[in-house]
Amino acid sequence: MSLYSALCSGLLFPLHERIKGHDSVGWRRRLERSQWWSADALHDAQVTRLRDFLVDIGRRVPYYQALFERLDFDPAQVHSTAALERLPLLTKGTIRDNVDRMKAQDHGPLARYNTGGSSGEPLIFYIGKSRTSHDVAAKWRATRWWGVDIGDKELVVWGSPVELNTQDRIKRLRDGIMRSHLLPAFEMSTDSLDHFVRTIRATRPAMLFGYPSSLSLIAGHARRKGVALNDLGIKVAFVTSERLYDEQRAIISEGFGCPVANGYGARDAGFIAHECPAGHLHISAEDIIVETLRPDGSPTRPGEAGEIVVTHMATADFPFVRYQTGDVGVLSNRACECGRSLPILEEVQGRTTDFVVARDGTIMHGLALIYSVRDLPGVEKFRIEQMSLDRTVVQIIAGPEVGPAQEVQIVSEFRARLGQTVQIDIERVTTIANEKSGKFRYVVSHVKPGEPVAGAPHA
Repeated sequence: MSLYSALCSGLLFPLHERIKGHDSVGWRRRLERSQWWSADALHDAQVTRLRDFLVDIGRRVPYYQALFERLDFDPAQVHSTAALERLPLLTKGTIRDNVDRMKAQDHGPLARYNTGGSSGEPLIFYIGKSRTSHDVAAKWRATRWWGVDIGDKELVVWGSPVELNTQDRIKRLRDGIMRSHLLPAFEMSTDSLDHFVRTIRATRPAMLFGYPSSLSLIAGHARRKGVALNDLGIKVAFVTSERLYDEQRAIISEGFGCPVANGYGARDAGFIAHECPAGHLHISAEDIIVETLRPDGSPTRPGEAGEIVVTHMATADFPFVRYQTGDVGVLSNRACECGRSLPILEEVQGRTTDFVVARDGTIMHGLALIYSVRDLPGVEKFRIEQMSLDRTVVQIIAGPEVGPAQEVQIVSEFRARLGQTVQIDIERVTTIANEKSGKFRYVVSHVKPGEPVAGAPHA
Protein backbone atom coordinates (compact mmCIF):
# COMPACT_ATOMS: atom_id res chain seq x y z
CA MET A 1 0.00 0.00 0.00
CA SER A 2 1.32 3.44 -0.93
CA LEU A 3 1.74 6.16 1.68
CA TYR A 4 -1.09 8.10 0.05
CA SER A 5 -3.46 5.11 0.19
CA ALA A 6 -2.50 4.51 3.81
CA LEU A 7 -3.35 8.14 4.57
CA CYS A 8 -6.76 7.83 2.87
CA SER A 9 -7.63 4.46 4.39
CA GLY A 10 -6.28 5.17 7.85
CA LEU A 11 -7.15 8.83 8.35
CA LEU A 12 -9.08 10.71 5.67
CA PHE A 13 -11.86 8.21 4.97
CA PRO A 14 -12.38 7.38 8.69
CA LEU A 15 -12.65 11.12 9.35
CA HIS A 16 -15.20 11.42 6.53
CA GLU A 17 -17.25 8.57 7.99
CA ARG A 18 -17.12 10.00 11.51
CA ILE A 19 -18.39 13.36 10.26
CA LYS A 20 -21.32 11.57 8.59
CA GLY A 21 -22.10 9.69 11.81
CA HIS A 22 -21.18 6.27 10.41
CA ASP A 23 -19.47 3.49 12.38
CA SER A 24 -18.07 1.81 9.27
CA VAL A 25 -14.48 1.87 10.55
CA GLY A 26 -15.36 0.02 13.74
CA TRP A 27 -17.56 -2.38 11.83
CA ARG A 28 -14.81 -3.17 9.33
CA ARG A 29 -12.38 -4.00 12.11
CA ARG A 30 -14.93 -6.30 13.76
CA LEU A 31 -15.73 -7.99 10.45
CA GLU A 32 -12.07 -8.60 9.72
CA ARG A 33 -11.79 -10.46 13.03
CA SER A 34 -15.04 -12.43 12.83
CA GLN A 35 -14.39 -13.76 9.31
CA TRP A 36 -11.71 -16.03 10.81
CA TRP A 37 -13.87 -17.41 13.63
CA SER A 38 -14.92 -21.05 13.51
CA ALA A 39 -18.19 -21.79 11.74
CA ASP A 40 -19.80 -22.65 15.07
CA ALA A 41 -18.64 -19.43 16.73
CA LEU A 42 -19.86 -17.36 13.79
CA HIS A 43 -23.24 -19.13 13.84
CA ASP A 44 -23.65 -18.58 17.60
CA ALA A 45 -22.86 -14.86 17.16
CA GLN A 46 -25.33 -14.68 14.28
CA VAL A 47 -28.12 -16.21 16.38
CA THR A 48 -27.43 -13.77 19.22
CA ARG A 49 -27.44 -10.88 16.76
CA LEU A 50 -30.72 -12.10 15.25
CA ARG A 51 -32.41 -12.40 18.64
CA ASP A 52 -31.32 -8.91 19.71
CA PHE A 53 -32.45 -7.50 16.34
CA LEU A 54 -35.91 -9.09 16.53
CA VAL A 55 -36.38 -8.00 20.15
CA ASP A 56 -35.43 -4.46 19.13
CA ILE A 57 -37.82 -4.17 16.19
CA GLY A 58 -40.56 -5.89 18.19
CA ARG A 59 -40.39 -3.01 20.64
CA ARG A 60 -39.85 -0.06 18.31
CA VAL A 61 -41.40 -0.82 14.91
CA PRO A 62 -45.21 -0.65 14.75
CA TYR A 63 -45.49 -3.12 11.87
CA TYR A 64 -43.49 -5.78 13.71
CA GLN A 65 -45.09 -5.03 17.06
CA ALA A 66 -48.45 -5.94 15.54
CA LEU A 67 -47.08 -8.87 13.53
CA PHE A 68 -45.34 -10.53 16.49
CA GLU A 69 -48.44 -10.08 18.64
CA ARG A 70 -50.70 -11.58 15.97
CA LEU A 71 -48.40 -14.59 15.53
CA ASP A 72 -47.74 -14.96 19.28
CA PHE A 73 -44.06 -14.76 18.36
CA ASP A 74 -41.65 -14.03 21.23
CA PRO A 75 -38.33 -12.82 19.76
CA ALA A 76 -36.60 -13.25 23.13
CA GLN A 77 -37.06 -17.02 22.70
CA VAL A 78 -35.21 -17.16 19.37
CA HIS A 79 -32.37 -19.67 19.66
CA SER A 80 -31.86 -20.57 16.01
CA THR A 81 -31.99 -18.87 12.64
CA ALA A 82 -34.67 -21.43 11.77
CA ALA A 83 -37.02 -19.38 13.96
CA LEU A 84 -37.33 -16.99 11.02
CA GLU A 85 -39.49 -19.59 9.29
CA ARG A 86 -42.33 -18.64 11.64
CA LEU A 87 -42.42 -15.16 10.12
CA PRO A 88 -44.02 -14.29 6.76
CA LEU A 89 -41.98 -13.29 3.75
CA LEU A 90 -41.57 -9.57 3.21
CA THR A 91 -42.59 -8.41 -0.26
CA LYS A 92 -42.26 -5.07 -1.99
CA GLY A 93 -46.02 -4.77 -1.83
CA THR A 94 -45.99 -5.22 1.94
CA ILE A 95 -43.40 -2.47 2.30
CA ARG A 96 -45.35 -0.13 0.01
CA ASP A 97 -48.55 -0.74 2.00
CA ASN A 98 -46.84 -0.20 5.37
CA VAL A 99 -44.02 2.21 4.63
CA ASP A 100 -44.71 4.50 7.60
CA ARG A 101 -45.40 1.64 10.01
CA MET A 102 -42.08 0.06 9.01
CA LYS A 103 -40.16 2.96 10.54
CA ALA A 104 -38.99 2.59 14.14
CA GLN A 105 -40.79 4.95 16.48
CA ASP A 106 -37.56 6.62 17.65
CA HIS A 107 -35.54 6.14 14.49
CA GLY A 108 -32.52 8.25 13.73
CA PRO A 109 -31.84 9.99 10.42
CA LEU A 110 -33.26 8.01 7.49
CA ALA A 111 -32.26 8.34 3.83
CA ARG A 112 -35.05 7.82 1.30
CA TYR A 113 -34.36 5.48 -1.62
CA ASN A 114 -36.35 4.54 -4.68
CA THR A 115 -35.59 1.41 -6.63
CA GLY A 116 -37.30 -0.78 -9.16
CA GLY A 117 -35.53 -3.92 -7.99
CA SER A 118 -35.18 -6.95 -10.22
CA SER A 119 -38.93 -7.19 -10.81
CA GLY A 120 -39.35 -3.68 -12.15
CA GLU A 121 -41.81 -2.73 -9.38
CA PRO A 122 -41.00 0.70 -7.91
CA LEU A 123 -40.24 0.65 -4.19
CA ILE A 124 -39.71 3.48 -1.73
CA PHE A 125 -37.78 2.49 1.39
CA TYR A 126 -35.46 4.01 3.96
CA ILE A 127 -31.94 3.34 5.18
CA GLY A 128 -30.53 4.34 8.55
CA LYS A 129 -26.94 5.02 9.55
CA SER A 130 -26.42 1.54 11.02
CA ARG A 131 -27.33 -0.14 7.72
CA THR A 132 -25.08 2.24 5.78
CA SER A 133 -22.19 1.65 8.19
CA HIS A 134 -22.47 -2.13 7.82
CA ASP A 135 -22.74 -2.06 4.04
CA VAL A 136 -19.73 0.24 3.70
CA ALA A 137 -17.73 -1.93 6.10
CA ALA A 138 -18.67 -5.20 4.35
CA LYS A 139 -17.67 -3.83 0.95
CA TRP A 140 -14.49 -2.35 2.43
CA ARG A 141 -13.54 -5.70 3.97
CA ALA A 142 -14.06 -7.49 0.66
CA THR A 143 -12.03 -4.86 -1.18
CA ARG A 144 -9.07 -5.53 1.10
CA TRP A 145 -9.25 -9.27 0.35
CA TRP A 146 -7.78 -8.43 -3.04
CA GLY A 147 -4.84 -6.34 -1.87
CA VAL A 148 -6.40 -2.96 -2.65
CA ASP A 149 -7.80 -0.34 -0.32
CA ILE A 150 -9.54 3.02 -0.18
CA GLY A 151 -7.15 5.57 -1.64
CA ASP A 152 -5.82 3.26 -4.36
CA LYS A 153 -6.75 4.53 -7.81
CA GLU A 154 -10.23 3.33 -8.79
CA LEU A 155 -12.32 3.69 -11.94
CA VAL A 156 -16.06 3.17 -11.46
CA VAL A 157 -18.19 2.36 -14.52
CA TRP A 158 -21.70 2.94 -13.22
CA GLY A 159 -25.09 4.25 -14.23
CA SER A 160 -27.29 4.81 -11.20
CA PRO A 161 -28.77 8.31 -11.07
CA VAL A 162 -27.95 8.42 -7.36
CA GLU A 163 -24.29 8.37 -8.29
CA LEU A 164 -24.62 10.45 -11.43
CA ASN A 165 -26.85 13.20 -10.07
CA THR A 166 -25.10 13.86 -6.77
CA GLN A 167 -21.77 14.88 -8.23
CA ASP A 168 -21.81 18.12 -6.31
CA ARG A 169 -18.72 20.03 -5.30
CA ILE A 170 -18.20 18.20 -1.99
CA LYS A 171 -18.65 14.72 -3.47
CA ARG A 172 -16.35 15.50 -6.38
CA LEU A 173 -13.78 16.74 -3.91
CA ARG A 174 -14.14 13.61 -1.78
CA ASP A 175 -13.86 11.27 -4.78
CA GLY A 176 -10.87 13.21 -6.03
CA ILE A 177 -9.10 12.89 -2.69
CA MET A 178 -9.88 9.15 -2.55
CA ARG A 179 -8.74 8.82 -6.20
CA SER A 180 -12.04 7.35 -7.35
CA HIS A 181 -13.13 8.40 -10.84
CA LEU A 182 -16.64 7.84 -12.24
CA LEU A 183 -17.33 6.89 -15.86
CA PRO A 184 -21.09 6.95 -16.72
CA ALA A 185 -22.17 3.59 -18.09
CA PHE A 186 -25.42 4.57 -19.78
CA GLU A 187 -24.06 5.32 -23.23
CA MET A 188 -21.69 2.88 -24.89
CA SER A 189 -21.19 4.52 -28.28
CA THR A 190 -17.93 4.05 -30.14
CA ASP A 191 -16.80 7.52 -29.07
CA SER A 192 -17.65 6.76 -25.43
CA LEU A 193 -15.82 3.44 -25.53
CA ASP A 194 -12.78 5.14 -27.06
CA HIS A 195 -12.93 7.69 -24.23
CA PHE A 196 -13.20 4.96 -21.60
CA VAL A 197 -10.19 3.13 -23.03
CA ARG A 198 -8.11 6.32 -23.14
CA THR A 199 -9.11 7.20 -19.57
CA ILE A 200 -8.21 3.75 -18.25
CA ARG A 201 -4.82 3.86 -19.95
CA ALA A 202 -4.12 7.38 -18.68
CA THR A 203 -5.33 6.70 -15.13
CA ARG A 204 -3.69 3.27 -14.65
CA PRO A 205 -6.11 2.34 -11.84
CA ALA A 206 -5.37 -0.27 -9.23
CA MET A 207 -8.98 -1.49 -9.41
CA LEU A 208 -12.10 -1.29 -11.53
CA PHE A 209 -15.70 -1.38 -10.33
CA GLY A 210 -18.80 -1.68 -12.48
CA TYR A 211 -21.37 -3.72 -14.33
CA PRO A 212 -19.95 -6.92 -15.87
CA SER A 213 -21.68 -6.08 -19.16
CA SER A 214 -20.05 -2.64 -19.28
CA LEU A 215 -16.55 -3.76 -18.32
CA SER A 216 -16.66 -6.66 -20.78
CA LEU A 217 -17.83 -4.30 -23.53
CA ILE A 218 -14.92 -1.94 -22.83
CA ALA A 219 -12.42 -4.79 -22.76
CA GLY A 220 -13.79 -6.23 -26.02
CA HIS A 221 -13.72 -2.82 -27.68
CA ALA A 222 -10.09 -2.28 -26.69
CA ARG A 223 -9.15 -5.69 -28.07
CA ARG A 224 -10.82 -4.97 -31.40
CA LYS A 225 -9.02 -1.63 -31.56
CA GLY A 226 -5.69 -3.26 -30.76
CA VAL A 227 -5.25 -1.24 -27.55
CA ALA A 228 -3.68 -3.10 -24.63
CA LEU A 229 -5.26 -2.69 -21.18
CA ASN A 230 -3.61 -5.71 -19.58
CA ASP A 231 -0.26 -4.00 -18.98
CA LEU A 232 -1.47 -1.30 -16.56
CA GLY A 233 -1.04 -3.14 -13.27
CA ILE A 234 -4.78 -3.38 -12.51
CA LYS A 235 -5.10 -5.75 -9.55
CA VAL A 236 -8.80 -6.61 -9.65
CA ALA A 237 -12.08 -5.81 -11.41
CA PHE A 238 -15.06 -5.77 -9.04
CA VAL A 239 -18.40 -6.44 -10.74
CA THR A 240 -21.93 -6.37 -9.39
CA SER A 241 -25.60 -5.54 -10.11
CA GLU A 242 -25.93 -8.06 -12.95
CA ARG A 243 -25.41 -11.75 -13.41
CA LEU A 244 -21.77 -12.41 -14.28
CA TYR A 245 -21.52 -14.82 -17.19
CA ASP A 246 -18.46 -17.02 -17.75
CA GLU A 247 -17.68 -15.38 -21.07
CA GLN A 248 -17.83 -11.94 -19.47
CA ARG A 249 -15.45 -13.02 -16.73
CA ALA A 250 -13.00 -14.33 -19.34
CA ILE A 251 -13.19 -11.16 -21.47
CA ILE A 252 -12.71 -8.86 -18.47
CA SER A 253 -9.88 -10.92 -16.99
CA GLU A 254 -8.00 -11.24 -20.26
CA GLY A 255 -8.68 -7.68 -21.35
CA PHE A 256 -7.55 -6.00 -18.14
CA GLY A 257 -5.00 -8.60 -17.08
CA CYS A 258 -6.52 -9.10 -13.63
CA PRO A 259 -8.87 -11.39 -11.70
CA VAL A 260 -12.60 -10.62 -11.55
CA ALA A 261 -14.31 -10.39 -8.15
CA ASN A 262 -18.06 -10.84 -8.30
CA GLY A 263 -20.42 -9.27 -5.78
CA TYR A 264 -24.10 -9.86 -5.11
CA GLY A 265 -26.47 -7.37 -3.58
CA ALA A 266 -28.99 -4.65 -4.23
CA ARG A 267 -29.77 -1.18 -2.98
CA ASP A 268 -32.79 -2.51 -1.11
CA ALA A 269 -31.39 -5.82 0.15
CA GLY A 270 -27.86 -4.61 0.92
CA PHE A 271 -24.37 -5.87 0.04
CA ILE A 272 -25.04 -9.56 0.54
CA ALA A 273 -22.04 -11.53 -0.73
CA HIS A 274 -18.56 -10.89 -2.08
CA GLU A 275 -16.15 -13.14 -3.93
CA CYS A 276 -12.86 -14.06 -2.28
CA PRO A 277 -9.62 -14.83 -4.16
CA ALA A 278 -10.41 -18.54 -3.88
CA GLY A 279 -13.44 -17.97 -6.09
CA HIS A 280 -16.40 -18.21 -3.73
CA LEU A 281 -19.12 -15.69 -2.87
CA HIS A 282 -19.05 -15.22 0.91
CA ILE A 283 -22.18 -13.96 2.67
CA SER A 284 -21.68 -11.11 5.15
CA ALA A 285 -23.18 -13.37 7.79
CA GLU A 286 -22.39 -11.17 10.77
CA ASP A 287 -25.41 -9.04 9.85
CA ILE A 288 -27.11 -10.84 6.97
CA ILE A 289 -28.98 -14.14 6.91
CA VAL A 290 -29.71 -15.66 3.50
CA GLU A 291 -32.37 -18.30 2.96
CA THR A 292 -33.15 -20.04 -0.32
CA LEU A 293 -36.74 -21.22 -0.61
CA ARG A 294 -38.73 -23.48 -2.89
CA PRO A 295 -41.94 -22.14 -4.52
CA ASP A 296 -43.96 -23.58 -1.62
CA GLY A 297 -41.87 -21.60 0.88
CA SER A 298 -39.93 -24.56 2.28
CA PRO A 299 -36.14 -24.25 2.62
CA THR A 300 -33.96 -25.80 -0.05
CA ARG A 301 -31.16 -28.25 0.60
CA PRO A 302 -27.51 -27.19 0.08
CA GLY A 303 -26.86 -27.29 -3.65
CA GLU A 304 -30.54 -26.85 -4.55
CA ALA A 305 -31.69 -23.65 -6.25
CA GLY A 306 -34.30 -21.48 -4.59
CA GLU A 307 -35.46 -17.90 -4.25
CA ILE A 308 -33.03 -15.76 -2.26
CA VAL A 309 -34.62 -14.30 0.86
CA VAL A 310 -32.61 -11.86 3.00
CA THR A 311 -32.79 -10.75 6.61
CA HIS A 312 -30.52 -7.73 7.15
CA MET A 313 -29.91 -7.28 10.88
CA ALA A 314 -28.47 -3.77 10.60
CA THR A 315 -31.83 -2.36 9.49
CA ALA A 316 -33.58 -1.84 12.84
CA ASP A 317 -34.73 1.68 11.91
CA PHE A 318 -36.50 0.31 8.80
CA PRO A 319 -36.35 -3.50 8.99
CA PHE A 320 -35.84 -5.97 6.17
CA VAL A 321 -36.86 -9.37 7.57
CA ARG A 322 -37.18 -12.32 5.17
CA TYR A 323 -37.19 -9.95 2.21
CA GLN A 324 -37.90 -11.57 -1.15
CA THR A 325 -35.23 -10.46 -3.62
CA GLY A 326 -36.80 -12.12 -6.67
CA ASP A 327 -33.44 -13.71 -7.48
CA VAL A 328 -32.66 -17.41 -7.56
CA GLY A 329 -29.54 -18.77 -5.90
CA VAL A 330 -27.81 -21.84 -4.49
CA LEU A 331 -26.36 -22.09 -0.98
CA SER A 332 -23.44 -24.35 -0.18
CA ASN A 333 -22.35 -26.06 3.04
CA ARG A 334 -18.75 -26.52 1.91
CA ALA A 335 -15.76 -24.85 3.51
CA CYS A 336 -13.75 -22.37 1.45
CA GLU A 337 -10.06 -22.83 0.73
CA CYS A 338 -9.43 -19.23 1.79
CA GLY A 339 -10.01 -20.22 5.42
CA ARG A 340 -12.88 -17.79 6.08
CA SER A 341 -15.87 -19.34 7.81
CA LEU A 342 -18.37 -17.01 6.14
CA PRO A 343 -21.06 -19.12 4.44
CA ILE A 344 -20.92 -19.53 0.67
CA LEU A 345 -23.51 -18.50 -1.89
CA GLU A 346 -22.53 -20.99 -4.55
CA GLU A 347 -24.45 -19.45 -7.44
CA VAL A 348 -26.78 -16.59 -8.32
CA GLN A 349 -29.05 -17.27 -11.27
CA GLY A 350 -31.26 -15.16 -13.51
CA ARG A 351 -29.93 -11.69 -12.69
CA THR A 352 -29.39 -9.71 -15.86
CA THR A 353 -29.87 -6.30 -17.45
CA ASP A 354 -29.72 -6.04 -21.21
CA PHE A 355 -28.14 -3.38 -23.34
CA VAL A 356 -30.31 -1.56 -25.83
CA VAL A 357 -29.15 -0.16 -29.15
CA ALA A 358 -30.12 3.27 -30.47
CA ARG A 359 -31.13 3.80 -34.10
CA ASP A 360 -27.66 5.20 -34.91
CA GLY A 361 -25.90 2.18 -33.42
CA THR A 362 -25.13 3.66 -30.02
CA ILE A 363 -25.10 0.97 -27.34
CA MET A 364 -26.39 1.97 -23.93
CA HIS A 365 -27.23 0.30 -20.68
CA GLY A 366 -30.83 -0.81 -20.26
CA LEU A 367 -31.00 1.28 -17.11
CA ALA A 368 -31.01 4.36 -19.33
CA LEU A 369 -34.60 3.45 -20.23
CA ILE A 370 -35.63 1.92 -16.93
CA TYR A 371 -35.35 5.16 -14.98
CA SER A 372 -37.75 6.94 -17.36
CA VAL A 373 -40.52 4.53 -16.35
CA ARG A 374 -39.58 3.30 -12.92
CA ASP A 375 -39.68 6.60 -11.06
CA LEU A 376 -43.09 7.71 -12.32
CA PRO A 377 -45.64 7.77 -9.45
CA GLY A 378 -48.34 5.18 -10.06
CA VAL A 379 -46.25 2.67 -12.01
CA GLU A 380 -46.68 -0.73 -10.37
CA LYS A 381 -44.81 -2.90 -12.85
CA PHE A 382 -43.30 -2.56 -16.29
CA ARG A 383 -41.42 -4.36 -19.02
CA ILE A 384 -39.45 -2.80 -21.87
CA GLU A 385 -38.93 -4.86 -25.02
CA GLN A 386 -36.83 -3.57 -27.88
CA MET A 387 -38.33 -5.39 -30.86
CA SER A 388 -35.99 -3.85 -33.43
CA LEU A 389 -33.99 -0.69 -34.03
CA ASP A 390 -37.23 0.95 -35.20
CA ARG A 391 -39.69 -0.20 -32.52
CA THR A 392 -39.75 -0.56 -28.74
CA VAL A 393 -42.73 -1.71 -26.70
CA VAL A 394 -43.32 -0.58 -23.11
CA GLN A 395 -45.81 -2.62 -21.11
CA ILE A 396 -47.06 -0.86 -17.98
CA ILE A 397 -49.28 -1.78 -15.07
CA ALA A 398 -50.15 1.60 -13.56
CA GLY A 399 -52.75 3.55 -11.68
CA PRO A 400 -54.58 6.72 -12.72
CA GLU A 401 -51.53 8.87 -11.86
CA VAL A 402 -50.03 7.73 -15.16
CA GLY A 403 -52.06 9.49 -17.83
CA PRO A 404 -51.51 10.81 -21.36
CA ALA A 405 -49.00 13.42 -20.19
CA GLN A 406 -46.85 10.78 -18.52
CA GLU A 407 -47.03 8.54 -21.58
CA VAL A 408 -45.90 11.45 -23.76
CA GLN A 409 -43.01 11.96 -21.33
CA ILE A 410 -41.96 8.30 -21.66
CA VAL A 411 -42.08 8.47 -25.45
CA SER A 412 -40.09 11.70 -25.48
CA GLU A 413 -37.37 10.38 -23.16
CA PHE A 414 -37.10 7.06 -24.99
CA ARG A 415 -36.77 8.80 -28.36
CA ALA A 416 -34.13 11.13 -26.92
CA ARG A 417 -32.06 8.01 -26.23
CA LEU A 418 -33.05 5.64 -29.03
CA GLY A 419 -33.69 8.09 -31.87
CA GLN A 420 -36.44 10.51 -32.84
CA THR A 421 -37.79 8.23 -35.59
CA VAL A 422 -38.14 5.16 -33.36
CA GLN A 423 -41.70 3.99 -32.74
CA ILE A 424 -42.46 3.74 -29.01
CA ASP A 425 -45.62 1.76 -28.25
CA ILE A 426 -46.99 2.00 -24.72
CA GLU A 427 -49.32 -0.82 -23.77
CA ARG A 428 -51.46 -0.55 -20.63
CA VAL A 429 -51.88 -4.11 -19.36
CA THR A 430 -53.23 -5.83 -16.25
CA THR A 431 -50.58 -8.57 -15.99
CA ILE A 432 -46.99 -9.00 -17.09
CA ALA A 433 -45.83 -12.61 -17.08
CA ASN A 434 -42.50 -13.86 -15.82
CA GLU A 435 -40.26 -15.91 -18.06
CA LYS A 436 -40.41 -19.71 -18.04
CA SER A 437 -37.48 -19.75 -15.62
CA GLY A 438 -39.55 -17.75 -13.16
CA LYS A 439 -37.23 -14.75 -13.44
CA PHE A 440 -38.61 -11.38 -14.49
CA ARG A 441 -36.54 -9.41 -17.00
CA TYR A 442 -37.53 -5.78 -17.08
CA VAL A 443 -35.51 -4.98 -20.21
CA VAL A 444 -35.31 -7.34 -23.19
CA SER A 445 -33.58 -6.35 -26.41
CA HIS A 446 -33.74 -8.38 -29.60
CA VAL A 447 -31.05 -6.19 -31.16
CA LYS A 448 -27.53 -7.49 -30.66
CA PRO A 449 -24.93 -4.86 -29.72
CA GLY A 450 -22.20 -4.53 -32.32
CA GLU A 451 -24.27 -5.63 -35.32
CA PRO A 452 -24.04 -3.37 -38.40
CA VAL A 453 -26.77 -0.73 -38.47
CA ALA A 454 -28.28 -0.01 -41.85
CA GLY A 455 -28.20 3.68 -42.66
CA ALA A 456 -26.05 4.58 -39.68
CA PRO A 457 -22.65 6.24 -40.08
CA HIS A 458 -19.66 3.93 -39.73
CA ALA A 459 -17.19 4.43 -36.91
